[in-house]
Amino acid sequence: MRYMGIDYGDARVGVALSDPLGMMAQRFTTVQNTGGKKMFLQLLEIIKEKDVGHIVIGMPKNMDGTEGFRAEETYAFAERLKTYTDIEISFWDERLTTVAAHGYLSELDVRGKKRKDVVDAVSAELILEGYMNSLSK
Repeated sequence: MRYMGIDYGDARVGVALSDPLGMMAQRFTTVQNTGGKKMFLQLLEIIKEKDVGHIVIGMPKNMDGTEGFRAEETYAFAERLKTYTDIEISFWDERLTTVAAHGYLSELDVRGKKRKDVVDAVSAELILEGYMNSLSK
């Protein structure tokens, strides 16, 4: 079964996919968050094309573990996604994934527009990797 990791953001939605055996996570793409049907149809196209069987959405939590307004928006996004697909959705604590993604891209010397284009997909990869690692324990 292939997993899809999602880093939901105001401007962009980062997408990562596992390999078909569900063992390794890899960044896939970034979808513009239009807030409308177009964004969900793009995600649904990836889900169908890549035969995704499980979706993992990064849950933004405060550093003390509480959930704030961003968590509410993420839950609303997940509920809307459920109207397009019946695939199981899980949530994964995404604290510091964006920071880690920026650190990773700095190590690779990725800057400017190129960085902006991939940071959300890298964050989605880290979310998915964390979730998949928890399954193997």
